[in-house]
Amino acid sequence: MAVVLDHSFTTERALDDSYGVILDLDRTVPCVQGATVKERTGPDSVKAEILVKMGAMSMTFTGSVDIVEKDPADHRVVLAVKSRETGGQGYANATVTFALRDGGGDIHTDAQITGKAASMGEGVVAGVLDALIADFAGKVGEL
Repeated sequence: MAVVLDHSFTTERALDDSYGVILDLDRTVPCVQGATVKERTGPDSVKAEILVKMGAMSMTFTGSVDIVEKDPADHRVVLAVKSRETGGQGYANATVTFALRDGGGDIHTDAQITGKAASMGEGVVAGVLDALIADFAGKVGEL
């Protein structure tokens, strides 16, 4: 199942400071509710884990978050998230694009979900992802 979402955030930080914050995966990843960085695997990549609650069901996904594109001139960053459901067959992968500007930025998320999470239905999955990313956007703006 594919889910595409767009969010924006505001911040008091200078544009270059916001760009630096997004590139700091150790600070950015934990802004997602239930997410933790487990290990830094390179200058632009980490292993991470997230606990996601969908109704009465909870699932843990483990995987990687990699910076696959960074453009300091345009203040644009693209992250690739690849994760598998712990103890299950499903996965949750996403491409997350940050387009920063003075006073904030836009977050475009293109996610692919399979397994138990997808079986909850498109409306539930989209609702949970939308809430996670909206919360994330608020926290990123406050970093």
